[in-house]
Amino acid sequence: MQRNVRVVDLTREIFEGMPMWFGHQKTFINTNQTHEQFRTTYNTHLGFEAHNLLISEHAGTHTDAVFEYDPNGPTLDKSPLEYYYGEAICLDLRGVQYPDYITAGDLQTALDRSGQRINQGDTVILYTGYGDATYPELAYTEKHTGLNREAALWLAEKGVVNIGVDNVAIDHADDTEFSGHVVCGEYGIVNTEGLANLEQVVNQRFLYFGLPLYIRNGTGSPIRAIAVFQD
Repeated sequence: MQRNVRVVDLTREIFEGMPMWFGHQKTFINTNQTHEQFRTTYNTHLGFEAHNLLISEHAGTHTDAVFEYDPNGPTLDKSPLEYYYGEAICLDLRGVQYPDYITAGDLQTALDRSGQRINQGDTVILYTGYGDATYPELAYTEKHTGLNREAALWLAEKGVVNIGVDNVAIDHADDTEFSGHVVCGEYGIVNTEGLANLEQVVNQRFLYFGLPLYIRNGTGSPIRAIAVFQD
């Protein structure tokens, strides 16, 4: 029997000039060859166009390896794939905006209102609304809310393996201690940043897929993140 499946794309576009977190390489895209150049060079009837990318492992919608923020943690090629796909819920944190931090109390309130529960091994995605409101402007990287340490601990202690967010970082824009990443390092879990279209999945449970590229010694990877709903 055929099942009805609905897929929601949670990914932001990659393009030259896209906003980036200040600590990462800007994105550059150039043409390696056009169709006409290929035909002329190789004397073929069919041409192949190709572009070159200079891009950070943390460009756009991306996920991290624990090694990015913990030198003793696994690199991307040694990270469990199960951290990048599986059951997920999305919590509504739109009531928390900069300069406020997301607290453990905010997460509990959002969870109660969602009617969902957090299971061991879940991905939990935080919908702040700030990303969709500002992307692709520079403001996207500047005044976003984020987790305080207690909130990150609240998620980690519930057995979450991947914390997602629609902003450039799970940390608050002003948090130079990078509390969310520190907790992820302490618990050996990952995070995923730059998600989009969360209004389509908020307060719901779904199958999440955000698989990274298989990069040797990688610290992270751009991903094509999707939510899959099966009736």
